Amino acid sequence: MINKIKAIAYTLVVMSILILAGCYKADTLYPNTNTVLTKAVSFSKDIIPIMNQKCAISGCHASGGHTPDLTAAKAFNSLMNGGFINLTDPKNSKLYLRLTGGITPAMPLIGSSNPSNINSLVLTWITQKAKNN
Repeated sequence: MINKIKAIAYTLVVMSILILAGCYKADTLYPNTNTVLTKAVSFSKDIIPIMNQKCAISGCHASGGHTPDLTAAKAFNSLMNGGFINLTDPKNSKLYLRLTGGITPAMPLIGSSNPSNINSLVLTWITQKAKNN
């Protein structure tokens, strides 16, 4: 009887750990922030550096990789002409939905995190009419 109780307790502990681990990823790595920043966001100074580090890498969104091409020279046109930006409803832009996990798989896949400030920067940039500045 004692062995059965230990087995049940062990199973409950393992299940709890697995559940908490799953919640951690969903809540921490791909937060769904709806925060629009008050500062002006520059595509070249704020967005491109993020894309260079997290997206436009070999095998991902670089030339010859997955659409959109997010290399510095092609990112703006690729996003704007590829239907990834929704200027009338920024929170429903494909780019923003990918970052927040609204469309799966959530991005970025490389690197283990997508801090909420990236989501806020992208949402703010789109809200500010996604200028090529």
